[in-house]
Amino acid sequence: MSENNDNMKLVTEDQIKEITPEETEQEIVPAETPKADVPAKVSKKKGKKKSDCPVKKTTIGGQALIEGVMMVGPTRTAMAVRKGDGTIYVEEIKQSEKTTYFEKVPFIRGCIRFYKMLVTGTGALMKAADISEEGKPEDSKEGNKKSRLDEFTERHFNVMMSISAIFGILLSVGLFILLPRLLVDIAAKFIPEAYMELAWMPIVLNIVEGILRLLIFLIYLVSASKLKDIKRVWRYHGAEHKTIACYEAGLPLTVENVMKQTRFHPRCGTSFMFNVLAISIIIYTVIGIFTGAQPMWMNAIIRLICIPFICGISFEVLRFVGRHDGRGLGKLMAKPGLWLQKFTTDEPDAAIVEVAIASMQAVIPENKEDDVW
Repeated sequence: MSENNDNMKLVTEDQIKEITPEETEQEIVPAETPKADVPAKVSKKKGKKKSDCPVKKTTIGGQALIEGVMMVGPTRTAMAVRKGDGTIYVEEIKQSEKTTYFEKVPFIRGCIRFYKMLVTGTGALMKAADISEEGKPEDSKEGNKKSRLDEFTERHFNVMMSISAIFGILLSVGLFILLPRLLVDIAAKFIPEAYMELAWMPIVLNIVEGILRLLIFLIYLVSASKLKDIKRVWRYHGAEHKTIACYEAGLPLTVENVMKQTRFHPRCGTSFMFNVLAISIIIYTVIGIFTGAQPMWMNAIIRLICIPFICGISFEVLRFVGRHDGRGLGKLMAKPGLWLQKFTTDEPDAAIVEVAIASMQAVIPENKEDDVW
């Protein structure tokens, strides 16, 4: 774990770049910009959005932050945040230039990349929260004093981010993996023993567990999308998708071009999470056929052991869908994830799009072939 932490240190103060209105061709608040709630334009001839047929598929991905966006390119990772004074702050996040052997092995690389992305994303999220407060009129010297916890976090930043990432994983596992099984096991106690001894009962219970898992996940997304602060983060998520779509379409990264793109993207973390939940239904059901009814504690252990395998398979499914999302089976498999993005993305305004563009421009490789999916 220490090796991964050392590879993900943020840049020092002398490496920080801050973008102001005088340093960029884009104004912080454009005079006339498209409205955020205007849907993407549709071609009358083909009935498709302009971004539906991208010139290329890029490996560049991102994550929405508090008042910002993080983009991960093939060689660079950067975050852009709108500060309280209206300027856009851009910082490169140092990543390891070396790729370990296991990060290239199918069905193993998914877990490693997911963990590293979670650690990096958690650090960027916390840092963005602080940066977004800078420059606000109400700021004062007294208000800017750091607590002992803040000072400790800064001194042990990588350790704290790893702990936060692990805590986030444990919380997700408990809520979406263990809780549904616990509810099923409790309900099973009220089923007559004669029915529990039937060969097909474990299959039924595992399917019910899977449906419960999907329902809990959906309730979580819908509930989060109703919160004002989360809804604003979803707008940055939408801006991230639109910016990537604009880049893939080969268009100049301007506010006008980005605003025309769709906010739904088949290679999104939301789609990955859906893959995990859907594949878990299949895996746990198959295991249930061979193991039969088990005690509650054994069911919990089986689910924990299977999580890395499920994540590994889900990552490979996401890669397959990413290559074939425009046709056939790939297009069909992409639909659930795209539908769920209705709850994890929202239409951004021009100021939000500017931040996403700034982050994207910082990670685009010099060689255009380096980021081909």
